[in-house]
Amino acid sequence: MKTKPSHRLSSLQSLATNRRRFLRGLGVALAVPAFESMLPAAATRGSSQVRPPRRVAFCSIPNGVQQDNWWPAGEGRDFVLNQTMKPLEPFKDAIQVIGGLDHENATPGPDGGGDHARANATLLTGVRARKTAGADIQLGVSIDQIIANRIGDQTRFASLELTCDKVRKAGQCDSGYSCAYLYNISWRSATTPMTPESNPRLLFERLFGTGEGASVQQQRQQEQKSILDFILNDARALRRELAHPDQQKLEEYLTGVRELEQRIDRAEKFGDLPEVQMAMPPGTPPNFGEHMDLMFEILALAFQTDSTRVGTLLLAGDGTNYAFPQIGIPEGHHWLTHDAGSHPHQWEKVARIDQYYAEHFARFLGKLKAMKDVDGSSVLDNSMIFYGGAIADGNRHNHENLPVVLAGGGGGTLTAGRFVKFPSQPMSNLFLSLADRMGVDGLERFGDSTGRIGSL
Repeated sequence: MKTKPSHRLSSLQSLATNRRRFLRGLGVALAVPAFESMLPAAATRGSSQVRPPRRVAFCSIPNGVQQDNWWPAGEGRDFVLNQTMKPLEPFKDAIQVIGGLDHENATPGPDGGGDHARANATLLTGVRARKTAGADIQLGVSIDQIIANRIGDQTRFASLELTCDKVRKAGQCDSGYSCAYLYNISWRSATTPMTPESNPRLLFERLFGTGEGASVQQQRQQEQKSILDFILNDARALRRELAHPDQQKLEEYLTGVRELEQRIDRAEKFGDLPEVQMAMPPGTPPNFGEHMDLMFEILALAFQTDSTRVGTLLLAGDGTNYAFPQIGIPEGHHWLTHDAGSHPHQWEKVARIDQYYAEHFARFLGKLKAMKDVDGSSVLDNSMIFYGGAIADGNRHNHENLPVVLAGGGGGTLTAGRFVKFPSQPMSNLFLSLADRMGVDGLERFGDSTGRIGSL
């Protein structure tokens, strides 16, 4: 019978200069939340001096939305969420529904067909994609990477790029446009997309198994042990250093990580089932809703542990024709959006799909709201979560008055709990304003911006 290797509490950098804390064992380095009782004394003399980090995430939805069921009734703080966004009702005070934002560079112009690829490419760049299916792609740096380039050295990962869709960087996907435009929303440079991760297992290992050697990883997998099994002694030692409220926070955090890993294990058991519509990487659950939940949950954990402060999640590439039999919709999403004006039953199904996406987004917000930050506020209070797309109506393929929800308090810099209709302006103005709040100073323009957006 094997005996467990001994564990010891690793030497850490002075907390006066580094608030991150890691549990270590057998080569595993697992980041944990920042604890108020372990902050430098100067930071805890007054709660006003405790400054949790701000986070920003960009989540894209495909194929536009069914307009009649999207926009709320009323305006300002006196608004009523429509059917599509009913799942967000518990977070009504933490969101802004924003109207009036456009993406002119996603319109056909001289390029003709390919609205879905253009929309996907333009969403976070504000730049018109060069129409090509070859290697000579040309776009622009996305807002997440501009922010990451400025603040990314403060975390283990400058940014995280996630997807619940395929991962493709070449080939033709939409009316003469490269697949690179359709399956990437984050761009490091005008010619280089940031390849997103679609496999929850690989993403989890990347975040919470950093430094784990091949032999150790094989041992853990063979013995079906959780990463946390290797760090329990270190966790117990850390627990003795914490005040009681932080002890509870540590236990809740460890429990959450263990539950997440167990869910991934369960999802992997179905990885060998045949997938008719697409071939997904091993370890990815065949259920699309579960896939979204896993990616949202891992992103939330990454924010909670301050592993990164910048994230993107492509829920599905624009133009996707996913079917949703789990909610009684066997037809493809993209197909349903076309000619739906003359077929009301199709519009009803599109609205139900929009609501399905909103349900999973709401679960993400719920997790962020439940996660406590170092000052007692929630991670959601200190985040800015963009949820939307660059196509308004999936039938018309228009790119003005785009569907946008902005969730979170931005560390006290956002006025949530309202529906605001801004004068028509580039969506890039919103991103420029978010970059300001993330500490990106001196950025005069972004994409096709014309200035900062009005009061957020």
